[in-house]
Amino acid sequence: MSDGASVTVLGGGAWGTALAVAAHRADNRVRLWGRDPETVDALNEGRGNPRYLSGIPIADRIEATTELTVAVRDASCVLVATPAQSLRHVLLELRGSVAQGVPLVLCAKGIERETGKLLSEIVTEIMPGHPVAALSGPSFASDVARGLPTAVAIAARDSGLASDLAQVLSSPRFRCYSTDDLIGVEIGGALKNVFAIAAGAVVGARLGASAQAAMVTRGFVELRRIATSFGARPETLMGLSGLGDMMLTCGSSQSRNFAYGVAIGQGASRVDFPLAEGVATTSIAARIAREREIVAPIIGAVDRLLDGSLSVEEAVSSLMTRPLRSEDE
Repeated sequence: MSDGASVTVLGGGAWGTALAVAAHRADNRVRLWGRDPETVDALNEGRGNPRYLSGIPIADRIEATTELTVAVRDASCVLVATPAQSLRHVLLELRGSVAQGVPLVLCAKGIERETGKLLSEIVTEIMPGHPVAALSGPSFASDVARGLPTAVAIAARDSGLASDLAQVLSSPRFRCYSTDDLIGVEIGGALKNVFAIAAGAVVGARLGASAQAAMVTRGFVELRRIATSFGARPETLMGLSGLGDMMLTCGSSQSRNFAYGVAIGQGASRVDFPLAEGVATTSIAARIAREREIVAPIIGAVDRLLDGSLSVEEAVSSLMTRPLRSEDE
């Protein structure tokens, strides 16, 4: 793999479109696959993506298509930016259409709710002939699409592959750091969404900046406990895909998960809210914590908030009145 690669992006939403723009800025040939014909037509006609990235110009040299086999033809790498809970279905459609050995780069963040599998495990199950990588870090789609400075991590078990992918996708405004800690990058990206909901709920309920800071800090402790039980390295969790991503998503209304939490704290309806991946991740994260006997009270509280069995005030009260212990525990 070298500069000027043929990059395919799967997903016509905000994040998929932003990644296509970033790949194009890195001097690659880019194709984007999306299910929505109107979005695909708008991209091909040079009108950008008015549905998901309104007002942001998109290069007209990005070729968009609704045909999956056309999108992946001659691809050097495939960036999969479809939602985590639909990954299995997309891979089943994709199977057999991508040349053996072409890496699949996971760009969504989550854990499969039904099985508890990490996204890389799903790729290995369905498309075993393809190396797996993951792209994660503190990044909003609108910032990336506008060309604002952004840094992310790209992980693969093969450090050489991670480095190659970082070279292919990096540009002066989109910097990629490579690592071979695939598990750490995946779990950090998935679990931070749960704590973004918690932080948003605290803000929505007007419980103060001190409570928000405590929620984020202690949430990171829980993230670290679960991630290290999977074999993630502590230094990965302190990096872009762990602490860096939490800093961004736990304090900004641009984060769908944070905004979802704010709605919970305000008692607002969430019926028409955009997809918040942390909602699907919370229940499986709570189950993992129980099964592994990991102390994770914030994850448990968010799980109960989402099923309506606990109010924000009750959740905070239960967390504040837990038995006192050392901060290191």
